[in-house]
Amino acid sequence: MKTITATEAQNNFGELLMDAQSEPIAITRNGREKGVLLSAKEYEAMKRQVLQQAITKGLKSGEPSMLNMKDIKQKAREKMGLDVNS
Repeated sequence: MKTITATEAQNNFGELLMDAQSEPIAITRNGREKGVLLSAKEYEAMKRQVLQQAITKGLKSGEPSMLNMKDIKQKAREKMGLDVNS
């Protein structure tokens, strides 16, 4: 994964967006990774994978219940480390 500073990301945002189409890019500030930019296609694939895992886990639990999509999405966001209030 390519790594760049936040200043480099700010100064070269257009190029950064193009580069993110082929590989995720880590963005650092003060030497610490603060975020990762990835393509919309990769992000959607990650969301589908986490959602599928949550559904599979629920099915394997053997506990019958109604599917609560809001709850499933929230758990998926938590697993991905995203802001759960989004």
